[in-house]
Amino acid sequence: MYAPAELNARGAICAPSFLPPEEIEEFVKIFAAREAARPGERLEVKSVADRPQIARVTSLLRKYLGESARPVRVIAFDKHSQNNWFLSWHQDRTIEVKRRAEVEDYGPWTRKQGRLHVSPPFAVIERMLTVRMHVDAVDEANAPLLIAPGSHKAGVILETQISSVVDRCGVQTCLAEAGDIWIYSTPILHASKRAVGQRRRRVLQIDYAAFDLPAGLEWAADD
Repeated sequence: MYAPAELNARGAICAPSFLPPEEIEEFVKIFAAREAARPGERLEVKSVADRPQIARVTSLLRKYLGESARPVRVIAFDKHSQNNWFLSWHQDRTIEVKRRAEVEDYGPWTRKQGRLHVSPPFAVIERMLTVRMHVDAVDEANAPLLIAPGSHKAGVILETQISSVVDRCGVQTCLAEAGDIWIYSTPILHASKRAVGQRRRRVLQIDYAAFDLPAGLEWAADD
């Protein structure tokens, strides 16, 4: 699946059946060792980056971002009846870095599950892509990601502007079968509801970038 025009226009595309059933079972093992009570657990990129399945994703992402594209953050989401949450409309605006450095326009700084994050200039976020790898099928009841198509081109969207941007762009429901992957422009406006029922919704989310950070800053995942 390579559709740069669609990704550029809408900010999201689906690559169906990217993972065959036997590879999905390998990803189930990742979630078996995760904390059960967190909305999303941040993982060491090195713990998954060398898996053949991730290498294939990276190869695909390099068609969009260039040969330097690599995973720079990984989050495991496991939503189910005992670990359920909703996500209001927002843009992702932080990156994970190795250490703090005072660089112009980078800040504020935060720690998420002990990992150092910073809000960079929004142009950094606009150059990134995010992949969501689906371990479970996601229908309307199983908390699919909702996106506002085209909102990735709107720049920084203030909280007071979110409703009008969603009204203007509309809402796309990102349904998936187990083994599908969705590729998103990282700054796209997105949300999700609570899951209904007893099923699990396991997603491995990987942020990709194809560039280095300014002197003094490094992606946490880089050697």
